[in-house]
Amino acid sequence: MASLIYEGTGTSEGREDEQVSELAMKTEPSPLEESAALDDLVARQSDVPASRPTSTPATEKVYRHRLPVRISHWLNVPILIILIMSGLQIFNAHPALYWDDRSDREHPFLSMRPMKTESGEMRGITTILGHQFDTTGILGYSDGKRRAFPAWATIPSAKVLAMGRQWHLFFAWLLVINGLVFTAYALISRHATRDLAPTGKDLRGIGKAVKDHIALRHPQGEEAKRYNVLQKLAYVVILFVVAPLIVLTGLTMSPTIDTAFPWLLTIFGGRQAARTIHFIACFAFVGFIVVHVVEVILTGFFNNIRSMVTGWFVVKHEGAGR
Repeated sequence: MASLIYEGTGTSEGREDEQVSELAMKTEPSPLEESAALDDLVARQSDVPASRPTSTPATEKVYRHRLPVRISHWLNVPILIILIMSGLQIFNAHPALYWDDRSDREHPFLSMRPMKTESGEMRGITTILGHQFDTTGILGYSDGKRRAFPAWATIPSAKVLAMGRQWHLFFAWLLVINGLVFTAYALISRHATRDLAPTGKDLRGIGKAVKDHIALRHPQGEEAKRYNVLQKLAYVVILFVVAPLIVLTGLTMSPTIDTAFPWLLTIFGGRQAARTIHFIACFAFVGFIVVHVVEVILTGFFNNIRSMVTGWFVVKHEGAGR
């Protein structure tokens, strides 16, 4: 273990013999020298830091939402808000729903009306399938006025049916145009089949997905790069069931459209039944929007908003960098 050091090059044989002889004497170290050298080697090794294994990146950027998807999404935000609020204004003109083709005021499916109590106090009462609920201040009676939905929930805020219809009809056509453009893009680009349609594997894992969402456990890592099965099912139902249902039932309530397409009345069981289905589909949309916004907040508000503005979504890999 002793170090062999050779310095310079001699020209005389005597010099070489001396060097060789001297080196030969140093090749066999004493036990003390060997022990000291070993201790020195161990000491030097302890000073060298251990090499760290290469870790995967903690975050990764993926291009999640293409431009047509983002444009359609943000156009729908004001369109749907105005449609819903103007629709509530129209409902206020006749705050009751029926199943058949006639307005049976004695047996409505749903109604929101003010009622006077025995003490003379005015209360807002919502009736669903014969069951009454006191909804004063929100439904039936609010701000000292008889109205199904309060002023802050309708467009316009005042009870003006004609203006509510104008707002509703105009933005309904904007929704239809935006929806047709998006559907065409989704089919041509295969966005619908590639990203939205649930696979057999997705459907087999629906039970686990429900449990994870209830426990507020959301996809991480590779799973976060794509829609989960509950998102896919929600988008498919809203885009290809609820949205067309809203449009068709809305058209059914138009006497002009009924004249041109009388089969719509047959399909939906009459104008009043179509109105009821239209109302239920609208609130299915409202429920979807509420859940959608809550999930956006729970899974990372800034990250989700940025991905819908720029397209880029940041994925965090669980356990990366440890």
